[in-house]
Amino acid sequence: MSQELFTSLVGSSSAMQQVKKLILQVAQTDATVLILGESGTGKEVVAQALHNASGRSNRSFVPINCGAIPGELLESELFGHEKGAFTGAITARKGRFEMAEKGSIFLDEIGDMPLPMQVKLLRVLQERIYERVGGNKSFECDVRVIAATHRNLEDNISAGDFREDLYYRLNVFPIEMPSLRERPEDIVELLDYMFNKIQEAGRKVPTLSEKALIALQTYTWPGNVRELGNLSERLSILFPGLPVDYDDLPAKYQVDIDDSAELLIAKTAETNDVKTETVDLIREPTAIDDSAENNSNDASVALNATGLASPNLDEGLDLKSYLVDMEVQLIQKALSQTDGNVSQAAKLLQTNRTTLVEKIRKYDLS
Repeated sequence: MSQELFTSLVGSSSAMQQVKKLILQVAQTDATVLILGESGTGKEVVAQALHNASGRSNRSFVPINCGAIPGELLESELFGHEKGAFTGAITARKGRFEMAEKGSIFLDEIGDMPLPMQVKLLRVLQERIYERVGGNKSFECDVRVIAATHRNLEDNISAGDFREDLYYRLNVFPIEMPSLRERPEDIVELLDYMFNKIQEAGRKVPTLSEKALIALQTYTWPGNVRELGNLSERLSILFPGLPVDYDDLPAKYQVDIDDSAELLIAKTAETNDVKTETVDLIREPTAIDDSAENNSNDASVALNATGLASPNLDEGLDLKSYLVDMEVQLIQKALSQTDGNVSQAAKLLQTNRTTLVEKIRKYDLS
């Protein structure tokens, strides 16, 4: 899988691996894609990743929120208008479809599109032609259409708020984004990504304790990834460069934690693919040697001696168990060399501190 295509689509859970797989499967076609999911789950990020993975990636990706524009202006926004088409139209103007020619258009919140506009969009999808408002010249349309909604469109159809024929035109290849509460094991990766972005802006970020992380993984996240992003920003403002414990979290995130919550999170993480479990910490010995040489770090050189015997492949090998053993020994050695300082151990292993904390808890290390 080409992970470089998914730099903003963070998560190694099985649910996110399935989303990435679907993106790669449909990307090289021109099939219309309908992205479903709750608000804040990252539907536009999926649309952008789909465009980047397609043969249209060197052309424009043009988003438009169909629910944020008044119905009387939406037609002009989508298809453009001619000079004098209505009061205030002092010049001709291109619409989003024209801007996206040969590229991709992202119709966000398609479930909020007024019924009259749904008819006009259906014609574009069927015939691949449109006219500007106030004009009679037809424009041919070569655009990849990606739509998204947080609504249940089948319920909208039953209520008479969405056209059934448009639904089937859009629902050629559905991709459903999981909610954040369905993939709590991704929260550590998401926080790392968000804090790294804040650090790149020249600001300090907090360090979350193990109990605080478990609380966040237990919380239900009605605002999904968007809410997590807001929290990471808030904590960075309140605790720049400082530790954050459970009691420091805003009250709504101080959820009750029991043993079953921690066991459930660890069990979910173990279902991930071996590569996604170990990629942050497992390094080939030569890679560690190179890193040590570049950084002139004697501790990294010492860390290279894992103590694992070279495997005998003639007798067969349980690859997953071997990689887990190697990972555990590397973590233990790093903790030993740093007298249990997790932050210093994370630097030796060239991984994020929160990721290492998760591994220490998973393997019950001290």
